[in-house]
Amino acid sequence: MTFENLSHKMNIHGALKEKVKKCGSQDFFYFQDQSFTYSDLDRESDKVAKGLQSLGIRKGDKVAIIMDNRPEFLFLWFGLSKLGAIEVPINTAHKGDLLVHMIDTAQCCLMVVESSYLDRVVPVLKDVPGMEKIVVLNDDNTLVPHLNKTTFDYHTEIENDGVFQKTEVLLSDPFAIIFTSGTTGPSKGSLMPQNYALFMGKVCMECCEYTEDDCLYNTLPLFHGNAQFLSTMPALMSGAKMVISPRFSASRFWPDVKKYGCTEFNYIGGILPILLKADPKPDDADNPLRIMFGGGCPPDLFDAVENRFGVTLLEGYGMSEIGLPLLNTMKSRKKGTCGKPVYGCQVKLVDDFGIEVTPGIPGELLLRNKEPFTMLLGYYNMPEKTVEAWKDLWFNTGDYLVADQDGFFNFVDRKKDALRRRGENISSHEVEKVINSNPAVLESAAIGVKSEMTEDEVLVCIKLKNNPSLTPDSLLDYCQKRMAYFMVPRFVRIMDELPKTKTQKILKARLRDEGITQDTWDREKQNYELKR
Repeated sequence: MTFENLSHKMNIHGALKEKVKKCGSQDFFYFQDQSFTYSDLDRESDKVAKGLQSLGIRKGDKVAIIMDNRPEFLFLWFGLSKLGAIEVPINTAHKGDLLVHMIDTAQCCLMVVESSYLDRVVPVLKDVPGMEKIVVLNDDNTLVPHLNKTTFDYHTEIENDGVFQKTEVLLSDPFAIIFTSGTTGPSKGSLMPQNYALFMGKVCMECCEYTEDDCLYNTLPLFHGNAQFLSTMPALMSGAKMVISPRFSASRFWPDVKKYGCTEFNYIGGILPILLKADPKPDDADNPLRIMFGGGCPPDLFDAVENRFGVTLLEGYGMSEIGLPLLNTMKSRKKGTCGKPVYGCQVKLVDDFGIEVTPGIPGELLLRNKEPFTMLLGYYNMPEKTVEAWKDLWFNTGDYLVADQDGFFNFVDRKKDALRRRGENISSHEVEKVINSNPAVLESAAIGVKSEMTEDEVLVCIKLKNNPSLTPDSLLDYCQKRMAYFMVPRFVRIMDELPKTKTQKILKARLRDEGITQDTWDREKQNYELKR
């Protein structure tokens, strides 16, 4: 593959404008039986741009978005790009201190929030004085509630002619702050340049060989980079269509794929076992899908998925900060691996001393890109974390991989202390912070244990203070009020002492080795109800 140099004035909304010139009346994406053309997206994002500009949003301003999958999310994303403003998509499950941290760290001056999420936004408004305005997207057209911020109605603000004052937006300008899981501390906001989105769109388009005949099916949330950069951008740049589903549904999956003629599906590892659990049917392979694109398919299920559904699995390795530096492609593929380095990307594996290892020996993945502005610009408002990540002028991923003699890479383990549950990255630091704030808890350690869905379940090991009265279910009640539902531990183990090193660091490796013990409480076996 080759990557031609882009004009320094290329940007996300410019790519949309080019498509409007060529095929503006053609359908671009579908959502719940609604279809939207390229021109529709361009026109509606113009209205968003004018509406937000009238509220004072200018180039470089940060705007938080708390919203489910819906057309308005795309209108906002492209509208903000037209202003040179920066989207800050936030997981709709976040609440409390973590929500405050993200809004405050990103220095958001305005938020656009779906009315159904006001219950978690309102309690933190007093803690984010820098965010002065809120735009509420109200589905039932009732009056916007009075908040202790200047409040506006989304539909009212976009009722305009879409004519706004344009500004120059370069491929080096930031367009998004994407928050990571915060593996060893508070979540970090990755400041992403315009060319990152264009580069990822081109990489995915060429890897999967998308054409105008393709239709991409996306069930992943638009507040994650996956849906934006691995579905929306490659669909836009290749002229393919896209289907946006509100969320993944096993019962709706195949009917949707067949209804819209979807040829590609973006997955995370936990989805494939769910699809395989359905009773086999003779016509399982009678579907329009040709590719499933993602990562984390259990090796023992790889052939089962391909053979049963008649698809080709393409897997890779990536992070929000760096995109997809390793990929299998239609022309170069080895089952069960993350693939080879993509064009324009230099990678190496090193030991703990920074010395490059040979094939067959695990090492930490380091990388840097040859093409400009195709990775994060830095961690916003966290210069020390940026310097730490770019040690020796290579981006240090904190993940161990191994390469074989043919140049294909395999993921081994996380060097960083992170968990992954149902496709969500979880910071053990954030889980422990909430649990340790409980008056009955002395200290805690959150670790991941493998689940039947191939990803992590959260196990928290805790030591209580003297005369403890805290029970596992009351601890989870406490957690549910203060953290996203997917962060709430499934397993609770109350211990007399947590194992530690001589320097009093908790030995999480030992706790992982011990795993689920006889004295571990399991909320699923106790029929504990987890609320979303």
